[in-house]
Amino acid sequence: MKAWAADQGIEGSMITFMGDPSGTLTKALDMELTHEGPNSIGIIGRCKRHALHVVDGEIKHLAIAEADDDPAGDAFPEVTCAPAMLDAIKGN
Repeated sequence: MKAWAADQGIEGSMITFMGDPSGTLTKALDMELTHEGPNSIGIIGRCKRHALHVVDGEIKHLAIAEADDDPAGDAFPEVTCAPAMLDAIKGN
């Protein structure tokens, strides 16, 4: 996560990258990707593509990039990207 954060230039910003190697948070948020497609090729326990805006431990906005034909949200991740999240935060 440190390398990714450095690559993205977020040091000193309000953004925090966090890992979940054992899937504890993924499961607690019910964000585990359980669609048969990824699971059938060995991608077990992957987290759905999502973004959270959290203030003092309260989820203010949750965006999930998924569709019936794109359960991983890889084709259209825009709802979880910075511009969409900033718009959502401004609306909260």
